[in-house]
Amino acid sequence: MKNLDEPLYLSAREAAGELAVSPATLYAYVSRGLIRSEPVPDSRARRYRADDVRALKNRRSPSGTAREAGNELAMIESSISTITEAGPIYRGVPAVALAAQGTLEQAATLLWGIDDIDPFEPDNLPVLSGAMRIVAGAIEQPSPIGRAVAVLSLASDSDPRAFNRTHDGRARVGARVMRLVTSAILDRAPGGAPLHRQVTQAWAPDDRKAEDLLRRALVLLADHELNASSFTVRCAASTGLNLYDATIAGLVALKGPKHGGAGPLAAHMVADLAEGDMARKIRDRVALGEPMPGFGHTVYERGDPRAEHLLAELARSGGQQRLAVDAPAMITEATGLHPNIDFALAVTMRSLGLAIGHELALFAIARTAGWVAHAMEQLATGALIRPRARYIGPAPGRA
Repeated sequence: MKNLDEPLYLSAREAAGELAVSPATLYAYVSRGLIRSEPVPDSRARRYRADDVRALKNRRSPSGTAREAGNELAMIESSISTITEAGPIYRGVPAVALAAQGTLEQAATLLWGIDDIDPFEPDNLPVLSGAMRIVAGAIEQPSPIGRAVAVLSLASDSDPRAFNRTHDGRARVGARVMRLVTSAILDRAPGGAPLHRQVTQAWAPDDRKAEDLLRRALVLLADHELNASSFTVRCAASTGLNLYDATIAGLVALKGPKHGGAGPLAAHMVADLAEGDMARKIRDRVALGEPMPGFGHTVYERGDPRAEHLLAELARSGGQQRLAVDAPAMITEATGLHPNIDFALAVTMRSLGLAIGHELALFAIARTAGWVAHAMEQLATGALIRPRARYIGPAPGRA
C-alpha cells in the first residue's frame, strides 16, 4: 500500500519546488488562503496540503489544454473525502484500508458523518407507490440506470419524510435512497440485507469469490471527491432539491463515456484481449495508436490504488490471472499508463461471468453513497452554487 501521509502533505521545500517559487512566495500563497498549512506534530516546522499545491500549480500553468481548462472552477470546501496518491480518503479513513473488511453501508455512514444512529436499520426501507411499481416493471432489463432514474423521479412524492431537514433525518432518507437505487438496478424488491449481498444474490449467487470482490469494489467506489457526477449533485442540491431528486442528477452524469460510462468501454477491450493472442493484440493497439480504455487517470499518475487493490484480490482469488496481472503489466510497459478502477471493474465483472454493462450498474449503486454525502453537505450550507462564465464572445457593437 502507498504511504498515506506522504502524498497528503508536502514540506516547505517540496511545495516550493513543485511550484517553482521561492519560500517567500509560498508563504504568501498561504497567507492569501490558496494553500492550507498546519504545524508538523512534535516539530517547529509546518507542512502544506499537497492537493492545494497541485491545484494551484495547474491554475498557474499556461492555458490551452482540455485538462487545464477543466480545472479552472473555484474549489469547494468539503469534509467528505479527498484524493491522495494512496487513494481516496473518506473523512480521514483510507478507502483502500476500509475495503479490506468494511461494507458499503459503513462507508456511507462514514461519508455522511453519522456515528450515533444506524440509518441502515433493517426496517428503514423505501416506500414504493403503485406508480413506482408500474414504472419499474415497464422498463426492460437492459436499462438499469434508466429504471433507477424513473423510479427515483416518483420517490419523493411517496416518502412523507423526503424533505426532512435534520442531519440524522437526511441520513435515514439517504439509506432509503441507496436501497431504492439498488433495488431498481437489480430489478428486485427493496430489502434490508447488506447491499453487497443483495448484489451477489442477484448477479452471482453460485460464485464463492463474488461476495468479497463485490463488497470491496462497492467500498472503493463509494466516493471520489468532487468528480463530475458529485459536482452535478451538489449543484442540483444547492437549489433545495431533496435527496431522491439530487441522486437523479448524479445518475445521469455518471452515464457519460468520460465518467462511469468509461467502464463499458474498458469491458469491451477486456473482452477482446481475453480471446486469442493477448500480447499481439496489445502490440497492435499500441502500434495503431488506439486508446487503452481503463488505463491512465487524471489524478493518479503513478497508478490508481483502487485498481491495484481490486486486481490484487482478484488474482489472489484465482480469477483471470492473464487479465488481472499479465495484461496490465504489458500495457503499462508499452504505454506508461497504469490501470484504473474502470479496467479493474471490467476484469472483475468478466471473472464473475457478467455481461458488459454490469460495471456501470455497480458503479451507480456504490457512488450513490457519495452523492448523498455531497447533497447533505451542500444542503447544510444553504448556499446556491452559481459560478460565473468568462465571456470570450465578440465585443458589444455600437448602437
